[in-house]
Amino acid sequence: MGEKEKKISNNKKNKKQKHQHPNDQTTKTASDFSFKPSSDVKGLRFGGQFVVKSFTIRRARPLELFQLLSFPPSKPSNNKLPFPSTTAFLPTNFTILAHHAWHTLTLGLGTKTSKVVLFVFETEGMKAAVDRLWPPEIPLGEVNKRLIRGLSGCEMARFKFRKGCITFYVYAVRQVGNLGFSSADDLRTILQSVVALQDFLDHTAMLAMPNQRSISYANAHPVAMAH
Repeated sequence: MGEKEKKISNNKKNKKQKHQHPNDQTTKTASDFSFKPSSDVKGLRFGGQFVVKSFTIRRARPLELFQLLSFPPSKPSNNKLPFPSTTAFLPTNFTILAHHAWHTLTLGLGTKTSKVVLFVFETEGMKAAVDRLWPPEIPLGEVNKRLIRGLSGCEMARFKFRKGCITFYVYAVRQVGNLGFSSADDLRTILQSVVALQDFLDHTAMLAMPNQRSISYANAHPVAMAH
């Protein structure tokens, strides 16, 4: 009976470890991140909101990424800005307006939640090579096929955070067969910055066109989910 009780208690411990809060992923080491082939990793989710797939996102400028993450300004080291191996895509003005119109036309049933997608590559060279292949603007419905599945020979670790009316998808990208993740510090900083963000109650402040100076968010308690 003693051995059976030990087995049962060990099984319970294992189950508890498997069901840890997803935000705990920000404290993991690079080797613990769950990397999967690009063909197997989860992509963007739309539920039943198929019309949203036609909405577009655009590549963000570096300063826009800092503003979105509410990252404190700092002096560039070695003439480099933080997160040099990160590419981000933000909702276009059309997408933000379309979300509001869709929400109104459906009498509140259509989603107002926009998507922000960040790719943290293991090296700056990998980012530069991929940026040359990726379009500066793309419909959300093509992200899974062209940006995620299209990176053959790569592995990704996926993180998802819901912050009010903006859902963040963060993908760490490395070559298949590589161990660890050389941009683990940047990835961890980005994840922690997203978790620390307050909920966005309205994203109309993002309508200031690409030269926007700020993205405001409400002083609400942070709520996030990662997968």
